[in-house]
Amino acid sequence: MPRRKGVLIMDEKTVRRALTRIAHEIIERNKGAENLGLIGIKTRGAYLAERLAKIIFEIEEVQVPLGFMDITLYRDDIQTKLDQPIVQKTEVMFDVADRIIILVDDVLFTGRTIRAALDQIIDFGRPKLIQLAVLVDRGHRELPIRADYIGKNIPTALNEQVVVKIQEVDGEDSVTIEKEKRK
Repeated sequence: MPRRKGVLIMDEKTVRRALTRIAHEIIERNKGAENLGLIGIKTRGAYLAERLAKIIFEIEEVQVPLGFMDITLYRDDIQTKLDQPIVQKTEVMFDVADRIIILVDDVLFTGRTIRAALDQIIDFGRPKLIQLAVLVDRGHRELPIRADYIGKNIPTALNEQVVVKIQEVDGEDSVTIEKEKRK
């Protein structure tokens, strides 16, 4: 049965619990936080990475280096989809070489954004390992990419859109599924 427009999947408490669980899983899998670096994909992934860094600090008392990246110029559809791409600043002010990088994004869908981010990270150096943390995995992969840490798996139809709102950008924390608007 198809979902109705605007079905709430995660509220503020659910988002907070998911991020806390992801932080604990990151620490456990990597036996601490000493060799980690977090890189958030702009826009919402960057804010989620900041929150994860704060939670990890509260648990481990380790300040994990934090970076942000805009993958616009690394997209494989830049000529076909984007008329005038808006390029934001990429800020990775720490050495990624030999570090475990946790790449953070809000929604994992086709995998193309993550592929672009991986290309950009490699331009900064060669990490020891790259892991992926996402708030939502909605399926429909076009590339062989999977998340290591997932807040919530949400099976969707292709005509549905996962809308992630976060406090820093949208004034609230929520995840909803909406029917895509017809053009």
